[in-house]
Amino acid sequence: MVALVENDGALVSCNSAFDSLRGTNEPAVSLFDCFPERERGKVKSALDSKQKERFTVEIGVDEDQRTIFCDCDVIPLAGGRSLFIAERLDSGHSLQGLIQHLNRQVKMYQVESESAKKIARDKQTEVDAILMQANELSNVDALTFLPNRRMIVRELQNEVLRSKRYNTPLSISIVDVDFFKRVNDSHGHLVGDEALRHIGYQLRDNIRHPDMVGRYGGEEFLILLPSTDAKEAAEQAARLCKCVREAQVPVSGHTLKLTVSIGVAQYQPGVDTWDTLLNRADNAMYEAKKNGRDCWVVLE
Repeated sequence: MVALVENDGALVSCNSAFDSLRGTNEPAVSLFDCFPERERGKVKSALDSKQKERFTVEIGVDEDQRTIFCDCDVIPLAGGRSLFIAERLDSGHSLQGLIQHLNRQVKMYQVESESAKKIARDKQTEVDAILMQANELSNVDALTFLPNRRMIVRELQNEVLRSKRYNTPLSISIVDVDFFKRVNDSHGHLVGDEALRHIGYQLRDNIRHPDMVGRYGGEEFLILLPSTDAKEAAEQAARLCKCVREAQVPVSGHTLKLTVSIGVAQYQPGVDTWDTLLNRADNAMYEAKKNGRDCWVVLE
């Protein structure tokens, strides 16, 4: 879905697929009308930045009451206007299928003849956006849209090297959803998937920049905390436990109350490698489980 917009969000032109964002046959007038009110701030911030922006927004729920997300790019153009590109992310499809679909689009665009320089420039912009999205999807968890295990471990390895080189502190946290098997057994895997997605976004929205959270596997998440010692990481863990405990997860017409157990470890230069650091955080998480869950443990 592609649209040309003014800085105030007014639509100059858009393709036919763009109106599907609104769920109506009426033509769109403003870009902001295409999104729920709670998500419009992200769109406005991206337009106001006057820079190339990438962000994910929620656009509603489908017939099965599963949350629908849309991946968006805002690309500033000459004359004060911006190119807005949106792609619906469907967690029901396999990640490989998404990548193959995007690669087919790339090949189609690449073999088209250039009828004019302007058309060629516009088409190349679309190709670049699709290539960027395909590359990002290969590093994104298809369920939560967070960095997947491969990407978060690669970032951990980079942070360990940076901490060692510049002698700066580094801590990590492993977060595990408590009694998650009960959720799947009682409500089914679709509800379990929705619960994991909301937990992932709770974690993402309650960590600071430049911390990073990714899905490590199953119901486990990994948080990287650069330039952070164990004491500060423990403060964050306590805050995340509270946020998850107090949040209500809406699924299938009712709400779930969930908790998490968190294991914290700080990198020890000259002693740790990235995998021994992970192992200590994992052991700390299991200590939190033994301590009754819904808590955090720091393992020195």
